[in-house]
Amino acid sequence: MTTALIVGDIQRGITTDYPFARRVIPPLTELLPRARAAGVLVVFVHFAVRANGVDLPPGNELFRTFYEAGDTFHEGSAGTGIALPVADEDVVVVKRRASAFAGTDLDLVLRARGVSSLAIAGVATSAMVAATCYDAADRGYQVTVLRDGCADGDEAMHDFFMDAVFPSRGFEVVPCAGWHGERR
Repeated sequence: MTTALIVGDIQRGITTDYPFARRVIPPLTELLPRARAAGVLVVFVHFAVRANGVDLPPGNELFRTFYEAGDTFHEGSAGTGIALPVADEDVVVVKRRASAFAGTDLDLVLRARGVSSLAIAGVATSAMVAATCYDAADRGYQVTVLRDGCADGDEAMHDFFMDAVFPSRGFEVVPCAGWHGERR
């Protein structure tokens, strides 16, 4: 079974502007070299909107606030840069919606590499992580969620997803230190 580690929205603007997001940096920083050494494909997915706003869904206030945040989320700005070390062999995907799969070439890249199992980390648990997990499962991937590699602005919501929602969907939930590149 070939495995990929999906790390979503750990980007400079988010880790600077949203303090809860900083909590995931130490466990993910420790995990990355281990994952690469195990032959796991590391994929960084980061969120950006076009500076002219052409990709904003009409009437969606949440996306409007992202757009109005300027450099935090505008494509090509420093705020959308990955806040973790990216290696030459890693894949970087730009997304414009919550899920790492929505409108991106992520599935194409994973299938080209023969990936069948995903470990998912990032922020926010109730948004990017949940949306990506559901999309991954719908596409036939086995899903593991890295508990301390994820965070949410609402800690109770994070715990609810980790303790109730994800296990009820058949997703394995493990800490970064307990993940070894394969689903058990």
